Amino acid sequence: MEHVVRSPLRDQIRQTVLDGLADGRWKPGDRLVERRMAAELGVSQAPVREALRELEALRLIESAPNRGARVRRLTRSDLREVYQVRAGLEETAVRLGRPRVEALRAHVSRLHEAAATGSLRDQVRHGVAFHREIVKASGNEVLLAVWESLGIEVWTHLSIRLFRMCPHENAADHEPLVEAFERNDPEVGVLLREHVLGYAPTEPDTAEPGGTG
Repeated sequence: MEHVVRSPLRDQIRQTVLDGLADGRWKPGDRLVERRMAAELGVSQAPVREALRELEALRLIESAPNRGARVRRLTRSDLREVYQVRAGLEETAVRLGRPRVEALRAHVSRLHEAAATGSLRDQVRHGVAFHREIVKASGNEVLLAVWESLGIEVWTHLSIRLFRMCPHENAADHEPLVEAFERNDPEVGVLLREHVLGYAPTEPDTAEPGGTG
């Protein structure tokens, strides 16, 4: 890991861990040792502890007395619950305000480019940005903060890697949404909710949570 050199340290460390979870450096069941992480990052243990607490609130890691923190063994139920909450938030966002169609088209264009180059990371990044544009257009800062707190980008990476799910940031899947916003379709909120829920896993959890399924 590269040394963290900018503040706030907690946010920098949290992002470092999120990146490690997304790219597979840390896998379900792996320990996250505060002292070791602090030494590798060149910081004290305090901001590392704060960052790990925030990730525990996201249900990405778990901790126990005298055992420290570990990456959670995620299940399909975990992912399904995140998608259910996310779908409700995005549907509410549409009721409060509508995004600029030009901005949505720009994100879809980047999705097409990412698909053409085969970059999964860029597909995830631009797909999340597309949906962030919709939530931000609501003008409700609390709604945006709650949506952001779900850790959607890292959950998306983990769902693809752990459950072999197809990336829901496929550009073609977003085209109908852009068209619905463009014609000011009164049912666009329902379409958006169904779009998000369409990628929530429906199969029952396997005997070994967090496996590749």
